[in-house]
Amino acid sequence: MAVTYAELTTQILNYTEVSTSVLSSTITDDFIEHTENRIFRDIDLDVFKSHQTANLIASNAFLSLPGGTTPTPTSLGTVRTFQIYPASGTPTRDFLEQRDISFMNEYWPDRTSEGTPKYWAWWDHNTIYVAPTPDSAYNVELGITRLPTRLSSSNTTSWLGNNAPALLLYGCLAEAFKFLKGPAEMLQLYEQSYQRALQELVIEQQGRHRRDEYMHGALRTPLQSQNP
Repeated sequence: MAVTYAELTTQILNYTEVSTSVLSSTITDDFIEHTENRIFRDIDLDVFKSHQTANLIASNAFLSLPGGTTPTPTSLGTVRTFQIYPASGTPTRDFLEQRDISFMNEYWPDRTSEGTPKYWAWWDHNTIYVAPTPDSAYNVELGITRLPTRLSSSNTTSWLGNNAPALLLYGCLAEAFKFLKGPAEMLQLYEQSYQRALQELVIEQQGRHRRDEYMHGALRTPLQSQNP
C-alpha cells in the first residue's frame, strides 16, 4: 500500500505515540530525508538511473557537469559510465576508465599535449577531468544515478512511497526512536524491520529486475535447514 507524505508523517506520530508538540513537522521532515538518503546509499535502484549528454571541447581537459534540464551537483548522485564519440563522422563509442587525479597527472603530465581521451577523474564536486586532453570535440554520454525527489509537503508522493512504503516507515521510526531516546528494544526492532524490508527490495531490484529466467534461471534464496 502506497504512502503519501501526510500519511507517513501521521504514521510516525502514531507509532511513536507522541504529538506534533514533540515531533514537529520540521523534525519528521528530517527523519524522512535521512531515511531517503540512507536507502539511496544502501541500494542501487534502477528507477534513478538515467543517461545525460555533454560535450568535450578540443584542447580543454575539463568538463563541467551538465546544467539546465540535465543533472547539476544537487541532483546528480553518481556517474556510472562515461562514453565519448566524435562530434562528426562515424559515432564510434568508447568507454573511458575512471582513475584518480594522481594517476592522471602521472599518465598525462603535459595537459597541452592532446590525444583521444582514455581516462576520467573527479576534479571537484562538479567538474570532470579527462586525459589525454581532447584533440578534437567529442560528444559525451554519461550513465548516471539521479538523486531522488524528496517527499515533502510540496511533493506528496515519491517512488519510495509508492513502491517501498514499509522500508521508508521503518527507517523513519528508527530515526524517531534514536531522537526520542526510546527503549533500546524498540530501536532494535525497527532497525531489524528496516533491514528485512531492505533485503526484500534488494532481491527485487538487484536480483529479479536485472536477470531473466532464460539466461539465469529462477532467482533462488538460501533457506536455513537443520542437519538430521
